[in-house]
Amino acid sequence: GFRELYKPDVAGAVRVREAACWAHLRRDFHDIWKGSGSTIAREALDQIGVLYDIERQITGRLPEQRLAIRQAESRPRIEKFRVWCEAQLARIPGKGELAKAIRYALNRWTAFTLFLEDGRVAIDNNAAERAIRPVVVGRKNYLFAGSDAGGDNIADAMTLIESAKLSGLNPQDYLADILARINDHKVNRLHELLPWNWHPMAELQKQAA
Repeated sequence: GFRELYKPDVAGAVRVREAACWAHLRRDFHDIWKGSGSTIAREALDQIGVLYDIERQITGRLPEQRLAIRQAESRPRIEKFRVWCEAQLARIPGKGELAKAIRYALNRWTAFTLFLEDGRVAIDNNAAERAIRPVVVGRKNYLFAGSDAGGDNIADAMTLIESAKLSGLNPQDYLADILARINDHKVNRLHELLPWNWHPMAELQKQAA
């Protein structure tokens, strides 16, 4: 379903660019190494591990700084990894899991290297996966939402809660505040109550005093 998002519009402009997840690629090699002890899979893990060592050093830095360090340190290692992958394909069984993992990387190379071109892009989507973990863990409970509308309400609530967390808010304080004031809030100003724009009513009253 996501492929349609990456296609250019009628004017030829690309609105959404795919950023592939290195954690998923690493997991493929890890499973192969654990299952077969493959030295090739182990070498792939070591090379990907160096990329993560670099990412840990630049966590929290400005996008421009992250980009500069990635260009200087990560790009040469990733290019070496690409050449290494192509060399391995020539010497391993083409239908094995290892070849499948390598082709997965090479076939999506543009997406896997997008983070080298934009300092805002993460090397993986682990942050998003951590955010949806409560939903995934509680999935069985959500089977009994009562109706389709109930399921939609739960989805809306979970989206607000996780967005509040990403915005550095206490979800309980945020929801208590907006639920207490939303009935009197102007419809054309609902954007003020979104997590990334929200200010507590007490704070607004203090500013007005």
